Amino acid sequence: MNEIIFFGLNQYPKLIKNEPNEIIKPIQFKFENENENENEKQIKQISSANFSTIFLFKNGKAIEYLNKNPEKIQIEENIQKVTVGFENEAILTIEGNVFAKGKDINPNNPNKFINISSLIEDKNDRIIEDIVSGANSIYLLTSNQNAYGIGSNQYAQLGFDSKTLEETQKPILMMKNVSKIFSGNSSYHVFLLNSNQELFFFEVNLIDQLKLSDYIFEETINKKPIKIQNIPKGKIIDIQCGGWHSIMLIENQNKNQNPKRKLYSFLNYGAVEFGRTKIKKEFTEIKSSLFENDNILDFSVGTNHTLILTSNSKLIGFGENNCGQLGTKDTNNRSIPIQIKLPELRFNEDISNYHVYCGVSKSFLYYSPPSFSNIEEDLIKLFERKEFCDISFKTKNGEIIEAHKLILKYRLKDENQIEIEKLQEIISKKSIKESNQIFEMIYSNKIINPILYYEIKEIINSNEKIEETIKRIYLNENENEKDFIIERKEKQYKFPKLILIMRSELYRGMFLSVTEDTSNKVTDYSELSNKSFQIFEYWIYSNQIKKGIQITQEIINEIQIGIDYFQLNQTNPNLFDLLINKFNIQKEKEKCLIF
Repeated sequence: MNEIIFFGLNQYPKLIKNEPNEIIKPIQFKFENENENENEKQIKQISSANFSTIFLFKNGKAIEYLNKNPEKIQIEENIQKVTVGFENEAILTIEGNVFAKGKDINPNNPNKFINISSLIEDKNDRIIEDIVSGANSIYLLTSNQNAYGIGSNQYAQLGFDSKTLEETQKPILMMKNVSKIFSGNSSYHVFLLNSNQELFFFEVNLIDQLKLSDYIFEETINKKPIKIQNIPKGKIIDIQCGGWHSIMLIENQNKNQNPKRKLYSFLNYGAVEFGRTKIKKEFTEIKSSLFENDNILDFSVGTNHTLILTSNSKLIGFGENNCGQLGTKDTNNRSIPIQIKLPELRFNEDISNYHVYCGVSKSFLYYSPPSFSNIEEDLIKLFERKEFCDISFKTKNGEIIEAHKLILKYRLKDENQIEIEKLQEIISKKSIKESNQIFEMIYSNKIINPILYYEIKEIINSNEKIEETIKRIYLNENENEKDFIIERKEKQYKFPKLILIMRSELYRGMFLSVTEDTSNKVTDYSELSNKSFQIFEYWIYSNQIKKGIQITQEIINEIQIGIDYFQLNQTNPNLFDLLINKFNIQKEKEKCLIF
């Protein structure tokens, strides 16, 4: 069962029939023929801009509302994420492909989805992990942590001089070593966060865009990203961009305090027409008595308005309200935060599973429970990463489903190939939908479909002691027991036990033991040199060789001994092969320098 609350502009498209064009108080949203679409009640995400709103469901399908009647999006692959800008839309599939449409993406046929990830010149960089829409641009983040942009570059939002690059119908590399991209459905600017937690801002020509001669901005467009200085201390949870403002959510990292989240604005946090606060090119804390004692669960930024959801079930808004998008029963703008009165929520006791989303002049509050049981939540978050999918199963129609080897080993009676072959035989007779149900059941260890359950019950692990061990490792209230201490040269390093289980047969046997308590044990790595340990540590987390480290024969010898002793899982590519390849590349470069 799902719940969606809507308020704001009920036009372009018309989302709720028989209601006015401006809905100024929160009301219940229902899909047409709701009773016929049981699976489509489970909302995963909502994305909306000027003329389009897309609802993504947990079954991997999506419905798009345009000026006409709602239609299902015809993409054969399962959809993982959707994103909508002023004049573009993009869809990220579970397979890592991106399909997009829009006049700046496909001018000859702007209403047709095309695969834009396949247009990236580097064929090894075509697996996409995240997508974000700006107003007229789309940003892609690849599995190699490279950021690409496609579409309009009118305000240098792709990071290039707009005089020489007005737009591009091919993804163009903006920056390397990027961990996250932030923009918005009506934004002409973008933030990029690199792996060192440095934040960069691609700035637009705000004088030309906003026509505000009394505001102090340079008139030129910057051709290179600007590094943001004096970022508030803490972990950046999210940044969302409006038309001419951005808001950051920061969580403190003080071990002596409970986690506390704070909001910071960049430029003016309200609509410029009425805010008239001094604009600064830095993040300034947003304070309000409405949420100073609450924890912020979720927030969203539209063109000129913002919504905040707190742990005390408060929905708070500020900014422009000309279409009722603040839900205050009027159309008066609010330059300071105000609490929004909500109808009685169906799942109010589970407020942490509600989310807010702001379109251009629309607002949504929706319920979206997690897909898997709490017992497996930590596992699933990490296993969503593609490098951990290492067994392929083929359905009766030839579709490929990637499965996680470690979870199968937890769930199957035996760890041998016979049980996997039994599972493959079952999947080969099933549709993609039935196969996904089977794997969801295996991952979450709960019955989804009784018929499917009884069909494969003989290969489901019933060892309760192992289950208790997994719970103890990943869901123990004592956070310290989720980590394992590795000791070297009088210094201690904490590694998540899950990572070590995935990388080492030695640790897997140690942590999954049902008879021995290993929570306080340490391992001595003092024999490794500093460089070798850096390589080992980076590979444990990323399955890659850290950039910038020179590989020597001595390092290779040390690592080889460590691989054998700690029984490191030699995935493809494995650590030793990566070292040898890098070593050979270095030697080739040295030869070129000599000649």
